[in-house]
Amino acid sequence: MRIVIAEDNVLLREGLILLLEDVGHEIVAVVGSGPEIVPALLEHRPDAAVLDVRLPPGFRDEGLRAALEARRLIPGLPILVLSQYVEESYAAELLAQGASGIGYLLKDRVGHIEEFQDALERVAAGGTALDPEVVSQLMSRRDPLDALSPREREVLGLMAQGLDNCTIATTLFITERSVSKHIGSILAKLNLSAGDSGHRRVLAVLAYLNA
Repeated sequence: MRIVIAEDNVLLREGLILLLEDVGHEIVAVVGSGPEIVPALLEHRPDAAVLDVRLPPGFRDEGLRAALEARRLIPGLPILVLSQYVEESYAAELLAQGASGIGYLLKDRVGHIEEFQDALERVAAGGTALDPEVVSQLMSRRDPLDALSPREREVLGLMAQGLDNCTIATTLFITERSVSKHIGSILAKLNLSAGDSGHRRVLAVLAYLNA
């Protein structure tokens, strides 16, 4: 996989490079500020990008703005955003344009190597990877979920992390058939009963992010 990294913290940046190269990925560009991101992505057209939210010069939302611009110029570009803290508005804004090929993880998650690699690969394949803590905070404040049962909220939270039915079943110690029933109920309660099943799963996640 060809990857562009945008990270100003030298230790984390070098750690990401070593980690990704060690498992066979190619780092085609490394940048340390917001204005450098989009030109690097346009030049290299990577398979995925790993971007910090806050970068020089302002250390506010440079990485997020670059991610949104990059997705506009290169539709579907897989982007995994890293953040030091849970910033709900940033996560919601990033996902509002479509959850396919998008990830949002806390930087602490990078230390969980297998979890980080799984999230990156899922995003590169066009899936979604949201940090469990981000999902928890987003779900706790979204009114459209009021109609869902506690178990349905758990299932939707795991869906938002990008997990498939089998993994959700294993995580909750229930059968895949039960997961399918819960998802059917979630989609019905969110008025998403018609259309392609994969697309409806994404819409179910976005239903509360965009509320």
